[in-house]
Amino acid sequence: MIREIKNEHLYWDGCDTVSLAQKYGTPLYVVSQTAIENECRSLQKEFIQKYDNVRVVYASKAFNTLAMLKIIEKEGLGIDVVSGGELYTAIAADFPAEKIEFNGNNKSDEELAMALDYGVGRIIVDGLQELDKIIALCQAKNKVAKILFRITPEVDVSTHRYISTGQKDSKFGIPLDQQLLIPLVKKAVAAKEIDFYGFHFHIGSQLSTNTTHLKAAQVALEWVKKIREKLDFEVKELNYGGGFGVRYTKEDHRQPYHYFLDPLMELTYSFCHKNNLPVPAVVIEPGRSIVAEAGISLHTIGNIKVLPQIRKYAAIDGGMTDNIRPGLYQAVYSGLLANKAGLKAGEKITIAGKACESTDILIKDICLPEVKTGDIFASFTTGAYGFSMASNYNKLLIPAVVLVHQGQADLIVKRQNYRQLLQNEQLPENLK
Repeated sequence: MIREIKNEHLYWDGCDTVSLAQKYGTPLYVVSQTAIENECRSLQKEFIQKYDNVRVVYASKAFNTLAMLKIIEKEGLGIDVVSGGELYTAIAADFPAEKIEFNGNNKSDEELAMALDYGVGRIIVDGLQELDKIIALCQAKNKVAKILFRITPEVDVSTHRYISTGQKDSKFGIPLDQQLLIPLVKKAVAAKEIDFYGFHFHIGSQLSTNTTHLKAAQVALEWVKKIREKLDFEVKELNYGGGFGVRYTKEDHRQPYHYFLDPLMELTYSFCHKNNLPVPAVVIEPGRSIVAEAGISLHTIGNIKVLPQIRKYAAIDGGMTDNIRPGLYQAVYSGLLANKAGLKAGEKITIAGKACESTDILIKDICLPEVKTGDIFASFTTGAYGFSMASNYNKLLIPAVVLVHQGQADLIVKRQNYRQLLQNEQLPENLK
């Protein structure tokens, strides 16, 4: 059990969260190593061990730290990075270069050079200009780049529009225009500096149905067929992205991995057999589904404000600076009082953040036991896009991160301090 209640306290992977808050302070991210390992092993069982020539790469933008990447390496998965900073972290973690895929819609020359120097396994090309930049860099460095083209499969998904990425009007991917894509592939195939592998797509996040994945895969497979017909070239790899939804509240229904992956593989096999095509390698990129439910956030309740006949607010010592998703996506979370976890809920209360923004509301009208200043509030499913999207708005500090595993707690990211907050600032001479 990752989540347990003992003596009215919430325990997370064997650790008393109230004790963690006392020792490390709040706000505090707490991440379960056991839960991450369980997700990785489910992917091994339901995909890697089930099918030939498949890979799983963790979309590390969800949560990218040295410790997280070491867990992913230990569990036999690759990683997907989308910036020089994420790649630098992977290099610092000594993550195997051939198991790194570099994504992103606007990679700089510096970032591409770093990727080539380190020897990443794949570069996902996300625009017409990028291919020329990679060829030029490869020529200068005497390198060969293994690439895929990210395509826009033109499917609409049922999710928040801010996390939908596969629709026709998207900043991501290369449009499915034969006048654009065929010459681009032809150029990549002909370039001695390029080893062209195939196509990549990602249609969006927090998805609970497999229909749009299947529609997008059908589009990608049709292009595999078209490339052979037009260029006599056989695509070697397809990356079907990720986006598998998780549980934020009890209303969310999380689908098992095989719900998405078995139909995708069945479609791939049947299409290739029907069209006499070799079955390409298939890659998936789960991020949120590996780490989201492994993480919780702990905050201390501060001021309590009662508006008669309207609402009762309890303010926490963090908020949108350590979890932007409620303000950005209208995301809904669940939580409880970690120090009163076994008590009956008796009042409705709104958990408000301390940032100077009206939108800084973590959870609206949640039922809790009587809330008092000093209580520890735990919000669930914050392992993905909590720490990675944290900010210094209002000059609030980035919280610490603790990794817990079967009763053992280790600090994996130190809490930012005020000196670090100002470390890059400097005064011009005329203001001194």
